[in-house]
Amino acid sequence: MAVRVLAMVLVMGAAVFGNLLVIISVFRFERLRIIANSFIVSLAFADLTVALLVMPFNASQEIAGRWMFGSITCDIFNANDVLFSTASLLHLCCISMDRYIAITDPFHYESKMTKRRVAIMLSCVWGASSLISHVPIHLGLYTTSEHRESTDDSDQCLFVVNKIYGAISSAISFWTPTIVMVFTYKKIYTEARKQEKQIYALTKAAGSSVDNLHRTNGANGARNGSSQVDNARLTQERKKMKREHKAAKTLGIIMGAFLLCWLPFFMWYVTTTMCGDYCQTPPVVVSLLFWVGYFNSALNPLIYAFFNRDFRNAFKRLLCCKRTVC
Repeated sequence: MAVRVLAMVLVMGAAVFGNLLVIISVFRFERLRIIANSFIVSLAFADLTVALLVMPFNASQEIAGRWMFGSITCDIFNANDVLFSTASLLHLCCISMDRYIAITDPFHYESKMTKRRVAIMLSCVWGASSLISHVPIHLGLYTTSEHRESTDDSDQCLFVVNKIYGAISSAISFWTPTIVMVFTYKKIYTEARKQEKQIYALTKAAGSSVDNLHRTNGANGARNGSSQVDNARLTQERKKMKREHKAAKTLGIIMGAFLLCWLPFFMWYVTTTMCGDYCQTPPVVVSLLFWVGYFNSALNPLIYAFFNRDFRNAFKRLLCCKRTVC
């Protein structure tokens, strides 16, 4: 029991600390205040609320062995669990679309991903997450008639769903967005490799042109200057493309971590919903599936710290509490 308690406390603490760092970093440092990071801040907020409003209630039930907060709080807890888990995946779906546009159509990115459009996308994420969580749960549409009749037992807070809700909620919360993300990221990866080859070919060609100009037109300052401008522009484009590719790589790692954490849970969720009493799962396994999913809320800030230089530098400056980068 002591090991389980320690593990739960560590996950909650890491999720709160890491996601607060992400949110504070974006608001504190101007370099991070870009349109694409709006999705990351909203994602961090969703993960933070999982740590503050969901994990403590689940942990208390695990430690005490019973539910101590009544049936109304149980419904709120279950609704928040579905809400913020759904919001996390839908945020990743939005981030993948944002990176897809940035890499496949970089010249029209700013005209497509405007503040208004990002606000609409975030509103749709939170709206859809609320419609699949709080609305059906508080109206009692999510569960079976047998479970609805047995809710007088205030010592139990079980999330028993009927087949219709199980199929719809899992499709909206996990399966459909995951398919979209995998397809989008495949396109991003293919386009990134294609552009890397093009940039390499152009860089090589530009280098050869500069050498030829030096040999044949060493005294022609105008042509040589023009070549240097073109070469500098190409170098700038290459650096920009490199940043976009790094962002796409970070997205791929975040997406992979999310799938590793939540795929086992949703496979169990769909299986038990469809086969009902014929599929019995030991409570310790159910608890493990939930907490592996919750662990994802603590992983994203760690991924940013390791793979995103701007976030890594911002974290260092905040943690060192100095004006200079540590």
